Amino acid sequence: MADSSLRHDGRKPDQLRPISFQAGIAPNATGSVLVSFGATRVICAANIEPKVPGWMRQQGVKGGWLTAEYSMLPYSTLDRKPRDISKGKIDGRTVEIQRLIGRSLRAVVDLKKLGENTLWVDCDVLQADGGTRTASITGAYLATRLAVQKLLDAKSLPESPLIDSVSAVSVGVFRGESLLDLNYLEDKDAEVDFNVVMTGRGQFVEVQGTGESATFSQDQLQNLIQLAQSGLKDIAVQQTAFLAQELLKRP
Repeated sequence: MADSSLRHDGRKPDQLRPISFQAGIAPNATGSVLVSFGATRVICAANIEPKVPGWMRQQGVKGGWLTAEYSMLPYSTLDRKPRDISKGKIDGRTVEIQRLIGRSLRAVVDLKKLGENTLWVDCDVLQADGGTRTASITGAYLATRLAVQKLLDAKSLPESPLIDSVSAVSVGVFRGESLLDLNYLEDKDAEVDFNVVMTGRGQFVEVQGTGESATFSQDQLQNLIQLAQSGLKDIAVQQTAFLAQELLKRP
């Protein structure tokens, strides 16, 4: 039997935190979702802008664009986190994460079907307890899907640009054991830390992994990937169920 005493919250090594989604959290956005992975909570919102970046026009690139922004609100952590604007620049971690969110969503969006529009996805962390980037990607897809449906209903888009779903989860080695969906206490002391992004059809978008304070073997690597795949299949099922429920509410 799996040892649940290893984890602070009593979960089994291969168990996700409770996940929930709440639609319409930002009424002025085209689509929005509050996503919760345990105590980690992120507002994800999607909006359409009827223009494309200048570089696309200059290079003659057809279609639209999707870009993401990510931030941790000052009160999202135990110690107040200063806003980037107060420091005069965006920190490297923020840039890395918002690029990851953008890449993850562009992997499942046919940009040519967006027309000459930019889809902006904003992810704002309300409460951080580990896995904020993976929760952001998971919720950002849902906000994008709801936004696309609203645009389709309004005939602002002739067809859906979405070709698949996408979600993300963390895995890591903590005290010698492989764990799924690390919370903050596990993540900060993990010997090995991975973030895995995968589509609903099971295709990998990105695998970020590093030995934080140790190396890892090929067997551990394969075990971590399999652990992530199992968790991501579960998350994809929850995403599908949430969307089915929300789309039934359409007028």
